[in-house]
Amino acid sequence: MKQLETAETTRTRLVTIPAGIWALGFVSLLMDVSSEMIHALLPVYLVTVMGASMVTVGTIEGIAEATAAITKVFSGALSDWLGKRKLLAVIGYGLAALTKPVFPLASSIGWLVAARFVDRVGKGIRGAPRDALVADIAPADARGASFGLRQALDTVGAFVGPLLAIGLMWLTANQFRTVFWVAVVPGLLAVVLLVTAVREPARPTGLREVRAPLSLPELKRLGSSFWLVVGVATVFTLARFSEAFLILRAQGMGLPIGLVPLVLVVMNVVYSLSAYPAGALSDRVNRLTMLILGFLILIAADIVLAFPGNLAGAALGVGLWGLHLGLTQGLLATLVADTAPPELRGTAFGMFNLSTGLALLAASLLAGTLWDFFGPRMTFLAGAGFTALALLGLGLVRWLTPTLGQDAKAPAAVVTPTITGSAG
Repeated sequence: MKQLETAETTRTRLVTIPAGIWALGFVSLLMDVSSEMIHALLPVYLVTVMGASMVTVGTIEGIAEATAAITKVFSGALSDWLGKRKLLAVIGYGLAALTKPVFPLASSIGWLVAARFVDRVGKGIRGAPRDALVADIAPADARGASFGLRQALDTVGAFVGPLLAIGLMWLTANQFRTVFWVAVVPGLLAVVLLVTAVREPARPTGLREVRAPLSLPELKRLGSSFWLVVGVATVFTLARFSEAFLILRAQGMGLPIGLVPLVLVVMNVVYSLSAYPAGALSDRVNRLTMLILGFLILIAADIVLAFPGNLAGAALGVGLWGLHLGLTQGLLATLVADTAPPELRGTAFGMFNLSTGLALLAASLLAGTLWDFFGPRMTFLAGAGFTALALLGLGLVRWLTPTLGQDAKAPAAVVTPTITGSAG
C-alpha cells in the first residue's frame, strides 16, 4: 500500500509541474541528442584520427566548459537587468544549433577547438537564463521536482544521442563525419520548440528592479547561504573532470571504438532515472543529506574506476558516476534557487556556473596531466580525494546553516514566493 501511495504521489507531482518546465525539458533533450552524438565520439576522434594527446583532450574539454561558465555570468546578469529570460535562451540555443555543422567540416584540431568554443558560448548564453526561468515558473513546493524533471529529460537526450551515434557508426562503417552531420537536425528542432512552446511568466508585481546585477552591493544581496553553496560546489567540481576520461578509461579496458558511446549511455541512463526522484524527494527531506549521499557515491565510483580489473568493473564505476550526478546536479541548482533572491536568480546561476566552470577547467587539465604522467589510476584517486574535501565542506555548511535545505517551502536564506507560469 505504501508503494502504491508513493507511486500515486509521484504521478500527481508530475502532472502538477507547469507545462513550461516540460517544454524546457524537451528542448534540453533535443539539444543534448545533438550535442552528445558529437561529444560521445569526439575524444576518440581527436586521439585516433587527429592524433591529439591526452593533455590536449583535457585542455579542449576544460576550455570549452570554462568558456560556457564565464558566458553564463553575463547572460544571467543581463536576464536580471532586462527582466527577461526566454530571449537569451533562444539566442543561446540558436547559436549552438548553427555551429553544429562546423564539426563535420573541421579539417584540423584548431577548427574543432573553435567549434567547441563557439558551441559552448551558446551554452553559456542560454544556461543561467534557462535555469532562472525554471525557478521562475516552478512552484516553490515543487522546485526540486521541477529541476529534477528538466535534468532527467536533458539526460535522456544525453544517452539517446550516444545510442544513435553507435547505430550510425555501425551503419556507416565508422564514418565520424556522417554521424556529425546527422547531429545537426535535433539541434535545429530544439530551437523551434523553444520559440513556439515556452511562454515566459510575467514579472511579479512589486519585484525589485536590478540596475547593476554584477555590482558588489547586488552580489552581497545573494547572501551567505548562497555563497556557502557555491564554495562547496566549486571544490566538488574539482573531482568532476570531463566524462571524456570515462570514455577513454573504458576504451583502454578493451571496449571497441564503435561501442565507446555505450559509456555515456550507461552513465546517462542511470543519471536520468535518478534525477527526478532525487529532486522530488528533496522537496520533502533535507537536500544536504541527499547531497552527502551523492558525494559518497562519487568516491565509490572513483575507487572502482581506479581499480576496474575488467570491463564489468568499469561499467559499475560508470553507473555509480551516473548515480552521483542524479543525486547532486539538480539538487545543487535547486539550492541556488532556494537561497537567491528572485530578482537576482539569473546572476546567482551565472556566478554559480562561473565558479564551477573554472573548477572544471582546472579539473580537466589536472586529470589529463595525471593521466599522461602517472596513468588513469591516479586520475580517479585524485577525484576521490577532492570529493572527500567537498564532503567535509558540506558538513561545515550544515553546521553553520542548520536550517538550509530542510524546508523546501521556506528556504533558510530567502523566503521565496511562488511564481507560476505556463507554456503556450
